[in-house]
Amino acid sequence: MTHFKVLFALFVLLAVLPVKALDRTQIAGSAENVTPLLIGQGAPNSKLQTVDGDPVSLKALTLEKPTVLIFYRGGWCPYCNRQLAGLKDIEGKLDQLGYQIIAISPETPAQLQAQKLQTKFSVRLLADPDLEAISGFGIGFYVADETRSKYKSKWDINLTNDKTSGKAVLPAPAVFIVNTQGKIEFSYVNPDIKTRISPELLYQAAKLSL
Repeated sequence: MTHFKVLFALFVLLAVLPVKALDRTQIAGSAENVTPLLIGQGAPNSKLQTVDGDPVSLKALTLEKPTVLIFYRGGWCPYCNRQLAGLKDIEGKLDQLGYQIIAISPETPAQLQAQKLQTKFSVRLLADPDLEAISGFGIGFYVADETRSKYKSKWDINLTNDKTSGKAVLPAPAVFIVNTQGKIEFSYVNPDIKTRISPELLYQAAKLSL
């Protein structure tokens, strides 16, 4: 019985000891290995840039309204453009619920400006060239050198580099719903660049997140 009590006490002690937090800001080696923030966790206060190059705080933006936050690879990505264009079907309904829609990519403000003029997206586009939000949400991953070279040689696409390693980084396509307290209410992250959440499913998730 004494032995049992000792084991039981040890079990309780281990159960209540704090678990070392997973460092989700580390850039993953592949899209399949990203470690995104979970529902209930707080969104990082990342510094971003508008299409005009003005600095903006993500925390300040999410304090204003509940936010549908979309991470996409760039205006050169046809799957991303299709996803953003599909939001037009639910934009009015999301607005009625009180939401704002923000789309973040690792592109520069100049690249976003060109994209805005070409596509006339009504979604608010923000630049994350320093990868603060992408790494903070745990969705960034390194692009293989051969893939990076192919993007450049075949399509003249310059990917954003991680300043520490010099390697190219992209975000795994992701959608988060963040409330005005900065907490994540919903998340959808899929390493398959061709698979995106449908507008209707996103709208239903937004309704349930209020």
